[in-house]
Amino acid sequence: MPIYEYECRDCHKRSSFLIMNPRKEIPELRCQRCHGTALDRVVSRVNVIKSEEARMESLADPSKLAGLDENDPRSIARWMKKMGKEMGEELGGEDFDQMVDEAMMEAEKGENPDENGESSDFDDAL
Repeated sequence: MPIYEYECRDCHKRSSFLIMNPRKEIPELRCQRCHGTALDRVVSRVNVIKSEEARMESLADPSKLAGLDENDPRSIARWMKKMGKEMGEELGGEDFDQMVDEAMMEAEKGENPDENGESSDFDDAL
């Protein structure tokens, strides 16, 4: 697929666009986050499509748990982000990383959603 990535000079986020024929005039592109027009084309990472079975096998690999310290919230957050990347868009992509960061900040503050009967967006996503 002819998907091109551009980085916004304003918010520094990458946006992906499907451009069928790059030789024709490209319509004005806008950042998908801040809607800015100051975009620079960047070299995209190579995406390898894995079957669901291959992704599940990768997640079940015990060596992936080697650096995990269940008593360290930062270690758990790193592990959750790795899992999120393995699961891909099914968990929400970049939004998943943001939810993990927010949950980690809540945990560091000592907030527990179970204590006051509320659930966070993170709980709802899982």
